[in-house]
Amino acid sequence: MDIPFREISVTGPVDARFEAPPSKSVTQRALIVASLATGPSLLCAPLESADTLTLLKALGDLGIQSRCGPEGWQIRGQGGRIPSPGAVLDAGDAGTAARFLTALVCLGHGRFVVDGSERMRQRPILPLVEALAGLGARARCLGEKGCPPVEVLADGLPGGTVRIHAGMSSQYVSALLMAAPKAAAPIRLVPEGRVASVPYLRLTLDVMASFGVAPAEEPGPVFEVSAPRDYRGREYRIEGDYSSAGYFFAAAAITGGRVRVGNLRPDSPQGDRGVLSAMETMGCRVSPEPDGWTVTGGELRGFDLDASGMPDAAQTLAVVALFARGASRLRGLGTLRIKETDRIAALAREIRRLGAEAREGPDFLEIRPGPLHGAEIETYRDHRMAMSFSLAGLRIPGVRILDPGCVVKSFPAFWDELDRLTAPPQE
Repeated sequence: MDIPFREISVTGPVDARFEAPPSKSVTQRALIVASLATGPSLLCAPLESADTLTLLKALGDLGIQSRCGPEGWQIRGQGGRIPSPGAVLDAGDAGTAARFLTALVCLGHGRFVVDGSERMRQRPILPLVEALAGLGARARCLGEKGCPPVEVLADGLPGGTVRIHAGMSSQYVSALLMAAPKAAAPIRLVPEGRVASVPYLRLTLDVMASFGVAPAEEPGPVFEVSAPRDYRGREYRIEGDYSSAGYFFAAAAITGGRVRVGNLRPDSPQGDRGVLSAMETMGCRVSPEPDGWTVTGGELRGFDLDASGMPDAAQTLAVVALFARGASRLRGLGTLRIKETDRIAALAREIRRLGAEAREGPDFLEIRPGPLHGAEIETYRDHRMAMSFSLAGLRIPGVRILDPGCVVKSFPAFWDELDRLTAPPQE
């Protein structure tokens, strides 16, 4: 039975150790590339969450076989072939899955429809669809205002040169890049304007290179992918997730405690690794460990930060700002408007509900701390709203998180880990 709310326990300075769960972003990229590879792959330590399991099921609906076991997920790569002659795919609330699948099915032969939840039908995908059409695919949006469902009448991806508007999401570019090696001819991909969340492109390129395909890159950036080329099936370990680790680093900052998180790759291309430098800017001490980092809280000060490269950490940092001395400003948040909810508006509403001041703009949020008090926090079916605002309850009595089950989207064990953080020390 779903629990309607979860009340957070106030705690003093925490002192804890955690292992970061596997990265959702890396798991999803590895699933797509392994499905396109020649030969089987074993994805070790993948993240089992609502989003990743949604993508895994959709791949199964396309005829790409997998087997999940204690050693990991075995994916039987099809060398770029889509076995199904057509399918209707349900991406649910998983925006990444919807975009990646839209490009993937263009490699098949038949009619494919990529659909999702009511919220998914409000999230734009037109720039990707237009780029795929520019490469010779027969793709169109069936939804309103350039949103899903997307219909693809697939007969392979011809290739060529295409420009793509990537200001709303780097996932449009990532989706094209991963499918490109299995096109009939080389693809030259030219993003127009400022590319959103560039570190996620680095993550895509890192996964692709691990399976044997490294696109050429020119300043701009402009990408050239030789095609047709083969990804090679392999054993691939999913690295730990900096987005999830950020909640526990933030707990150290908010309570003035200390948290060590392991299973984190020090040189990871994940954009949310930037949360560590943000913590230092606020007044925390960050120390490297053999397989992760330790954050020790200090007197927090307000900050002015461009968070465009780490959008999934923005909500976490906004909550930490409630406990800082002075006002804070987060910039570069434009992509948050089209996430699971309008995250800028949602942050501003819930921050005010706790007693602080918040002012929002098209792509920024200003936070001015005030006398804080408990409240019921609306999460809007957004996992990151739930996890971020739970941190406020570590210091503010009476914080209740509504719809706590939404965390299954990316971090199913979150509440167990938070309970461990606030549990009294053992005698």
